[in-house]
Amino acid sequence: MADDAISFEDLEVGHEVVTHSRTITEADVRNYAGVSGDFNPLHLSESYTADTPFGEPIAHGALLFAVASGLLWQYRHERPETIAFYGVDKLRFTEPVTMGTTVRAESELVEKEPRDHPVANGVVRYETRLVTEEDEVALSCEMLTLVR
Repeated sequence: MADDAISFEDLEVGHEVVTHSRTITEADVRNYAGVSGDFNPLHLSESYTADTPFGEPIAHGALLFAVASGLLWQYRHERPETIAFYGVDKLRFTEPVTMGTTVRAESELVEKEPRDHPVANGVVRYETRLVTEEDEVALSCEMLTLVR
């Protein structure tokens, strides 16, 4: 186990994390479209979205999930020794995010479940949100992590 990593046994329900923020850019959205193959005009076309409730292109929900995951991975303090991302429950996209919006991830450890596993000691469940600079929740979910 890494020197600064925390074991499953040391994790405490209720522990909260707030990450640094980052701004979603047009390049992020266009690059994600290219990688994913999702060229939906809701994400890429100003003329198409002008007459939608959004009024302008919005970021892909899956991109926002990836950003939340990345922000949490970059958070270096008090991180458990992760074996693998185990899954996601209750994923919801609750507010659109347009280019130029700054977001941060917030996460709270809500459950620890010991497991009889060859390389892990349990599964940890985190209530996770991607929050805009206006404190609007753009994404919410429960992330599950397999932890040593």
